[in-house]
Amino acid sequence: MIKGFFNVPAPVNEPVLNYGPGSKERALLKQALADARSQELDVPMYIGGKAVHTDKKSALRPPHDHQHVLGRYSQGDKTHVADAINAALAAKAAWENLSWEHRAAIFLKAADLIAGPYRYKLNAATMLGQSKNAYQAEIDSACEIIDFLRFNVKYMSEIYAQQPPVSPRGVWNRVEQRPLEGFVFALTPFNFTAIAGNLPTSAAMMGNVVVWKPANTQIYAANVLMEIFIEAGVPAGVINLVYVSGPDAGEVIFNHPDFAGIHFTGSTGVFQDIWKTIGNNIHKFKTYPRIVGETGGKDFILVHGSADADVSATAIVRGAFEYQGQKCSAASRVYVAASIWPAVKEKMLADLATFKMGPTEDLGNFINAVIDEKSFDKLAKYIDAAKQDAGVEIIAGGNYDKSTGYFIEPTVIVTQDPSYVTMCEELFGPVLSIYVYDDADFDGILKTIDETSIYALTGAVIAQDRYAIEQACHALRNAAGNFYINDKCTGAVVGQQPFGGARGSGTNDKAGSMINLLRWSSPRAIKETFDPPKDYRYPFLEE
Repeated sequence: MIKGFFNVPAPVNEPVLNYGPGSKERALLKQALADARSQELDVPMYIGGKAVHTDKKSALRPPHDHQHVLGRYSQGDKTHVADAINAALAAKAAWENLSWEHRAAIFLKAADLIAGPYRYKLNAATMLGQSKNAYQAEIDSACEIIDFLRFNVKYMSEIYAQQPPVSPRGVWNRVEQRPLEGFVFALTPFNFTAIAGNLPTSAAMMGNVVVWKPANTQIYAANVLMEIFIEAGVPAGVINLVYVSGPDAGEVIFNHPDFAGIHFTGSTGVFQDIWKTIGNNIHKFKTYPRIVGETGGKDFILVHGSADADVSATAIVRGAFEYQGQKCSAASRVYVAASIWPAVKEKMLADLATFKMGPTEDLGNFINAVIDEKSFDKLAKYIDAAKQDAGVEIIAGGNYDKSTGYFIEPTVIVTQDPSYVTMCEELFGPVLSIYVYDDADFDGILKTIDETSIYALTGAVIAQDRYAIEQACHALRNAAGNFYINDKCTGAVVGQQPFGGARGSGTNDKAGSMINLLRWSSPRAIKETFDPPKDYRYPFLEE
């Protein structure tokens, strides 16, 4: 077998297409949307390289048009989870022994397929299945997953190149990176197709085999991802895609001796329950499982009195309402200095008045539907409670309608209490809470921000005063794993801002960085001695 030290292609962030009127990409996307809506798919699970269908089907519907059926997926059960584990373990030896450059080539090909022939199909699937507008789909299901794949290949090569700096004469020290001993469980969310693609592929790239369970509300796009992975050459059994209930998956996976790790994005409560289960079952596993998770957030924007009002308002409305606030990083609580609040409020309300809300197929709509009826009902309940509370004022939105789709107007709540429920609890929707603080109480508001939430995912400070910026950076150093200065608190880019938070927001293993890939490898240090001793005696023993 030919060997060599290989340099992978230098990754560059995928350019974001703008889908402006008359553009080629706009026409291609509209055609992909029409094609997707014109057919009803029969979506299988993928186990051991085979499409698996069951008699039990569930409908896939656009959240913004819940009477339309995009397709039906086959529901699995515990037997399918067991089959997926067995298929993964059967594929393990060949996959981990495949030269790393061939693993790299597969995922580089997947990136090129998404950038090219699959771009509009995957974006259309994300727009329809998860109710994302064209731009939000483009930065997610095109650019971010492409970036994950290309940059992770680079990080993988750099990890393999890291070696001990010293080998004394007569000794060769080296380190090899092994995949984990067992299989990895990837449990992925509805809100980002890129995350759904990255969680299984980042582990697989390092030579691991994977059982992948996506959120039911993301299955439509997950099916397209699996088509891409297969066409790119991911061997049978390396990534197995199953549609089962969480309890069924957990009962089989977290009792299996070969369970080696979980790559998770989702709610804090679910992740904590998983952690407890793994801990209780720790004696059942061959190794200590890797537990990697990115969970909830109650993300903040702090507007200092020195801030630019237009910059502040734009950061707030974009950070809070892009993709209906259904980003882990979305701005959910805002603290505005009283001196600048009137100007910020005026600009915000003017911007909100121009928002169009409706289906994703109309590219003029900035706001689309929330993901499902459960989310809709939860958000409506908070809005109704705010309407009845004398201590708060709804200055924008407050209306909702689920007759044709799960539409919630972008809603802004101004509260007199920084501990009001919507300032503290994660809502995951287009509901923003604002507290106006006295300019002289900047020290106090920093303490309030740091102590209000159990989460620590993203946050931002908007200010022109550099002393205030530095003070906020220090005071809020543990309140956000991704911190922004004079920008919104969303939009982390692979290769530029590794993403993840701590406290109740996860293990901060930074998706889109080498840090994350290191979690899916197990190093072995090797020392080889060329002229080893032949006598046990050391010089100090001599007379």
